[in-house]
Amino acid sequence: MSNGLSVSRVVKVDVVMSPIAAALRNFGSLLIVGASAVIDTIERYRQYDDIDGVGADFGTAAPEFKAAQIYFSQSPRPSMLYIGRWAQTATSAILNGKLLTAAEQGIDLFTAVTAGGMKITVDGTEKTLSGIDLSGVTNLNGVASAISAKLSTAGACVWNATQSRFEITSATTGATSTLGYGSAPPTGTDVSLLLGLRSGQAQPPVNGIAAETLLSAVQGLANITSAWYGLSVAATNVQDTDHIDVAAYIEATSPSRIYGVTTQDTATLSSVSTSDLASKLKAARYMRTFVQYSTSSPYAAVSAFGRAFTVNFQGQNTTITLKFKQEPGITAETITASQANALKAKNCNVFVNYDNDTAILQEGVMSNGYFFDEVHGLDWLQNDVQTDVWNLFLTSTTKIPQTDGGVNIVTTRVESRMAQGVTNGLLAPGIWNGPLFGALTTGQTLTKGYYVYAPPVASQVQADREARKAPVIQVAAKLAGAIHFSDIIVNVNR
Repeated sequence: MSNGLSVSRVVKVDVVMSPIAAALRNFGSLLIVGASAVIDTIERYRQYDDIDGVGADFGTAAPEFKAAQIYFSQSPRPSMLYIGRWAQTATSAILNGKLLTAAEQGIDLFTAVTAGGMKITVDGTEKTLSGIDLSGVTNLNGVASAISAKLSTAGACVWNATQSRFEITSATTGATSTLGYGSAPPTGTDVSLLLGLRSGQAQPPVNGIAAETLLSAVQGLANITSAWYGLSVAATNVQDTDHIDVAAYIEATSPSRIYGVTTQDTATLSSVSTSDLASKLKAARYMRTFVQYSTSSPYAAVSAFGRAFTVNFQGQNTTITLKFKQEPGITAETITASQANALKAKNCNVFVNYDNDTAILQEGVMSNGYFFDEVHGLDWLQNDVQTDVWNLFLTSTTKIPQTDGGVNIVTTRVESRMAQGVTNGLLAPGIWNGPLFGALTTGQTLTKGYYVYAPPVASQVQADREARKAPVIQVAAKLAGAIHFSDIIVNVNR
């Protein structure tokens, strides 16, 4: 029987969900690249929210932990860290088994095996392990040792108590180092199933690779994820040429990133030295590389990044200058005035003692002399404007017309982001000393701290009109800067 006419004949309601807007980049995320064999070359990187997570994975002796400890020691404390893997030496193939539950780790399950076996392909050759007797083992390390004995010279098995899994590694390294999944043996109890090494249980095998350059590792990590903004290295025996290669890449790559380098070369303190790393990076005029001299820690620059990466650009008066900041965990340098001048001339930063019993980070500059906070802040501003205009196009339920009114909609969004730059302290009112455009002239005061101009649509060339391009929008913005020095004259009369 009919329920009657549809209500939609009279009242028609459609619900339209807007697209999810694009998110802003995180300009408070650091990637530390290290060579410890904790993260494999397929996983490549992990995210950490605190030092405890880093310690659980790497232990407290690893360079990655030491660098992360400096990073998380800053006040206020940064909230996010990535650690990536650099295959500084050739790696071995590894098969990471299933994460075993507490019940699956019961030792009685293993001691019941008196004639176990499994098949596994190592370096392209199928191995059949047989006669595995686990009846006398007392813990899971003993189980791993029994498997290793059967693998003999082909590889080894370990029990990773942190990850609750068995791991098989090949004895060889490089591109020929390969592993397959474990599988059932021709006869005997199948221990591959018990150890969680079967296909469908274990993670995909990770084959070995040849040693890679630091640049190759960084490029790989950049291709995998754009989540990180800052970069630093926590590894031993890193050559100056490695740093220079990475600095050149960071300078050229997109999206924008910055690179933090710590040098412990005492030649940096000499005004006549031109072969030290800081001098070379300055000569290359790299805007995206930050160098710090420190004799106490090879990861001092990480502390500076930790402080800078706590800035919330969406807040009010939140931007900072790196000069005068503290570096918890870093021992301040006691140097002469001439040594300090040499560092300043090379655009090399240092956490240094002053004779009033204080220590500060100075000067807070990149290798080309630009101030760190300006590079950091302008990277945020570029992304903020770009993302907001993108989201305008993405989420608009109707088209933005190619008219002066439509262009005004776009310029209004640009103005709103420039206004946020004033709110957070990156920009401020001041005299415009740049070129004239629109109604703006050189020497004019930017009363708002910025000026946004778009020419009339009628002035567009026909080709741009047909391509549906907006007229070029130009922005003049005045940086707020920061006071780093002060001369004070006290006149006394008697």
